[in-house]
Formats: sequence, structure tokens, C-alpha cells
Amino acid sequence: MAEPLVLPHTIRGTGPHGVIALHGWFGDRDDYETVLAHSDGGRFTYVALDQRGYGDAGGIGGEYTTARVAADALALADHLGWSTFSVVGHSMGGKVAQNIVALAPERVRCMVGISPVPASGAGLGDDARALFTQAAGDPAARRAIIDLTTGGRLPARWLDRMVDRSLARSDRDAFAAYFRDWAFEDFHEAVEGAEVPALAVAGAHDPALSAEVMRATWMEWFPRGELYVLQDAGHYAMEETPLAPAGPDRGFPGGERGLSRGVEAAVLFAVSVHGGGGPGDTR
Repeated sequence: MAEPLVLPHTIRGTGPHGVIALHGWFGDRDDYETVLAHSDGGRFTYVALDQRGYGDAGGIGGEYTTARVAADALALADHLGWSTFSVVGHSMGGKVAQNIVALAPERVRCMVGISPVPASGAGLGDDARALFTQAAGDPAARRAIIDLTTGGRLPARWLDRMVDRSLARSDRDAFAAYFRDWAFEDFHEAVEGAEVPALAVAGAHDPALSAEVMRATWMEWFPRGELYVLQDAGHYAMEETPLAPAGPDRGFPGGERGLSRGVEAAVLFAVSVHGGGGPGDTR
């Protein structure tokens, strides 16, 4: 029997608690570089992977679906010898994370969704569907989506860089196929009631996957769900607010508080408090 495919990945840290990081539709595994460079590598081992059709996994065929990526992530965990782990997913990667819970809930210690697409899909109207469909072959449509989902408040040079990187690091056919899956595939009944601790991080400037959307989906499905709003972020929190501010208070306040914290603080809080992290926890 052939060995399962092990997707290209980056490992940061050497700690006993494994965390799989999953990128979004416009990204690749490098999305997490800033966050992981400052995370606690003594307590955690973070693994960020390129999904099929992205980054160093460009050209790898198969199904371009969130369910396929979830199976690939589980194969990577097996390859690393992780019986249990936590998972972090941004946007489309957040839907992959929920698919992992649907496939193997007993293996997931904690789940963090950063602007996660709900397991029920994105709920796009006709105009949005047309724009997102067009984005596969039209850089201007990609730019419009990124600008819209960050509140139209970020500089042109940043938008251009995001588009250029997206075009360079994704296969067009994979990009189009993933959209059809993450936007419309509905498997929320498979995760409804799951007891995994589940933190949703929403950007206050993201009109598409807002705190209101999280309340109507994520918070309804996961009994141990929590919601935190990053006041200074839109859809791309790893780019916009990657780190917690410097200062003596490094605790994550939890819930929806006025103090804005970065993605690094949210992830560290969730996997530390909800997922454990003591010696020998992962394997």
C-alpha cells in the first residue's frame, strides 16, 4: 500500500504540544511566519502546511476540497507521530479545521478559527458569488475582495502585494475549485454539538465573516465555543495584527473586550488554556 501523501510543511518549535496551522484561500503556509516566529517553541511544535495547489504543493492533484485537506492534515499528524493536537485555521483553513473535527473529533484538543468560514459555507449572494468566481483569473477581482474584507482602509501597496503573492503561490484551477467547496459545501450537522474547545477570532473590520456571523454559526454549533473580536483587524489578522502589544500583561482577556490583542495572543491563550501543554501531552 502506498504511503499517504505528506504535504510540504514548516515546523517551528520543539514543544510537546503539536499545533497544525492551515492557511486561507489567498495564502500559503508562509501566512503564519510572523506569528510562529514569536510563539512559545518550548511548549509547542507548530506545523504550517501548504494545501494541495498552493505554495510548494502547487501541481499536486487530487480533490481540491476542505475535506481532502483535512484528511491530508491528519496524515501529516500521523507522519509526525501526533495522536492528538490542536489546530488553527484562517478563513478557508478554518473550514478545514472544522472538517478535521468532523473526521476525528477525539484527536483535536483545541480549535482556533481566525475569520473562519463556517462549516455551512459562506452564505454569498449573487453579486458576491460572481466576484469571487471571477477572482480565479482576474487580479483586479482578487484585489477588490481583499480590500472589501479589510474594510477598505489599508494602503494600495499592501493590497497589491497580497494579490501578487496570491497569484504566485496558488494554481488557478485549485483556487477556483476550493472556492466552490468552501463557499457552498455544508457539513455543519457533522460538527454540531462537538465538545472540542473552539475559539473564533473575528476582525472588527471584516464585513464578510463578522462577529455576527460567528454568533449565528460557530457559537451555535460548539458548546465550548468562544468568540474574540480583534478591534484593529479585518479578514487578514495574521498580516494586520499578528502580535500582542508589548507590555507586562500578556494574558488573553477572553470574550469580547475592548482591548485589542493580536493573533499570537489568541492562539497561545487557546492552546495553552484549553488544549493543555504539559510534558508528554502530544504523543
